[in-house]
Order: sequence, then structure tokens, then C-alpha cells
Amino acid sequence: MRDDQRFEIERAFDLLPHVVGCSWATIWFRMYEIKKPTQKEFRKKTIEYFKLIEPVFNSYPNDEKFESIQKYIDFRKNEEIHKIEEGLNKEVEKRYDRYIDYG
Repeated sequence: MRDDQRFEIERAFDLLPHVVGCSWATIWFRMYEIKKPTQKEFRKKTIEYFKLIEPVFNSYPNDEKFESIQKYIDFRKNEEIHKIEEGLNKEVEKRYDRYIDYG
């Protein structure tokens, strides 16, 4: 697979963890009035919501033409989850800091 064939998927994975995962996690903490979750709690909740879009990750046909992009999607999904767990996703960490500061 050429790099240009996966460009859109790359961009989506650059955004989805914090745009979907953190946004939904933030609302969850606000609704439960949890103003100071730990980083671990925030990351775990972010991953929980990020995983809810799993059907999108598996939406391409189980077809030879999509095999390489599906492998890439699986790789990036797992990589993003790992980065969130380890505190290596800078955008997620930024969202956590912002929530703690401004709740």
C-alpha cells in the first residue's frame, strides 16, 4: 500500500483519540461532577470511548482489496490505545491538563 492511500486514515487516527475519546470522557466526568480524576482514570475513560467507534474501524469489506488498509487500521488503533495508556498522546494529555485546570 502506498503512503498516499492511507493518508485519510492517518489523519483520522491523529484526531479521533482526543476529539472523540477525550470529548466524551470529559462530559462523562463533568456529569458525575468528578473534578479531579487521576490521569490513569482519564486515560482509561478516553480509551473506553475511543473503542466505541470500533465498528467504523471494521467497516471496510472483508475483501482482498482492503486487506492492507485494514491491517494498517488495526495497527494504528492498537498503537493509539497504547499511546493513551502510557501518556504518550500529547493531545490527550493536553485535554487532561485543561480539564483539571478548568473542569
